[in-house]
This record gives sequence, C-alpha cells and structure tokens, in this order.
Amino acid sequence: MTEASWGRGAMSPEIDWRMSASLACVQRGDSKLAEVTSLGEAVKAWLAIGPAARADAVLTPERPLLIGGVTLAVFKGDAIAVLVEHLPSHP
Repeated sequence: MTEASWGRGAMSPEIDWRMSASLACVQRGDSKLAEVTSLGEAVKAWLAIGPAARADAVLTPERPLLIGGVTLAVFKGDAIAVLVEHLPSHP
C-alpha cells in the first residue's frame, strides 16, 4: 500500500503548462470573450494586458493545480500572478 502525503510537507507536482486553460473576463474587441489556449500562453496573455484588465481576469485551467500545498481550480485577478512566478521562462 502506498501512503500519500498532503499539506505543507507535500511536494507540488510539476505544472503542465501545455494543458488547456481559459482566460476570461478580458476585453477583446467589443466584448469580453474567453480565450482557450494552453496554460502557459494564458498566463503570458495575462501579463500582456493592462492592470485594470488583470484585476477582472479569470483563468481556469483544465484541471486544478497544487500550488504551495493549496489546490486551486480557478485563479482570479492578481491571484494569476502566483502562476507567473512558476513560469519556466520567467525570471
């Protein structure tokens, strides 16, 4: 039998930056349409928008992510910045 470890001592699995993700509530033309792309590209798109749009943005990955011992299924506004810190190409 295998024992699982949860909580602060558990190692977070690698983030699959290629999984599908939706970046919604961002102005695109005349409306706020969701864009479905990879998680990595969605985070990069969030970085490219202005501060006011970042505050309204909602990012939903294909499946929940374990970040710092917390499982999150939806990232809203500045919470998306947590993912920026984990981007492989981000300093």
